[in-house]
Amino acid sequence: MKKETFGTILALLTAIISGFAIPLNKIFVSGLDPVIFTAIRGVVVGIIFFFLASAQTKFQFKKIRKVSWKWLIAIGIIGGGLAFLAYFTGLSFTTAGRAAFIHKTLPIYITIFAFIFLKEKVGKKQGLALLVMLIGTFILMSTQINPATFWTDPAFGDILVLIGTILWGVENTIAKHAMLKEESNWTVSFARMFIGGIFLFIIAFSVGKAGVLLTLSTQQIINVIISTGILFAYVFSWYWSIRLINVSKAAAILLISPVISLVLSVIIFGESAPLMQLIGSAFILIGAAFVVRIKSESVSGV
Repeated sequence: MKKETFGTILALLTAIISGFAIPLNKIFVSGLDPVIFTAIRGVVVGIIFFFLASAQTKFQFKKIRKVSWKWLIAIGIIGGGLAFLAYFTGLSFTTAGRAAFIHKTLPIYITIFAFIFLKEKVGKKQGLALLVMLIGTFILMSTQINPATFWTDPAFGDILVLIGTILWGVENTIAKHAMLKEESNWTVSFARMFIGGIFLFIIAFSVGKAGVLLTLSTQQIINVIISTGILFAYVFSWYWSIRLINVSKAAAILLISPVISLVLSVIIFGESAPLMQLIGSAFILIGAAFVVRIKSESVSGV
């Protein structure tokens, strides 16, 4: 299978996983401290990727790191720490469907950062397709909602989700830079999750939340385990995809996932699906259909 085709398939798989993950994580994070929730998942997934990275180098650990530690630490703190903290805290305040669409503004920031710092070429077709999808996202987000049991402060939650999304845009650009320097996607995934998880645990302990670990119920532990498995699948497919195709193209394909999240949110939480949201979903699907057919321009990075 051609690299471009396989990378596109992986990006599509990531979009599907993301579409299911957001509504499910809305349930999982309810009643559980977001810092502890994200920290546990990060460390566990990070350990798994450490062994994958080690196996790739036949456990010659000196070969695992090909770029400076400053890049790997930045990936971990920004993408695996701060972004997750902002996003999941915001998710606890806003609706799953709303968070999904805000998150899928990610291609805006990735495309801008990749164009400036990685010198990625953004063709007219890709730019037009991206614009169509962003119009759809804007239409979906323009609908006002009232606070309810599962979304107590949508406006505040939206801001936090947006901050987390922008931070992921920064982190994804750094990750692509590391891969252009021939760092493996396994090592990058390890750095993002493990370093980020440790960073979150430090935050949790510094604010006196360590005791939360001892009070987790059986159901909460099961929820964390399920969410951790979903996160592993997401990171596994995502970083493999951006190693094979342009990060700006892969991010645009992710705009398919909010449509999935919207449908599930209506079913699970009874969230409304007004006509404008449905129109926005149609725009996203049309734009994504064009993006999937666009070939990545080769890049050399900075």
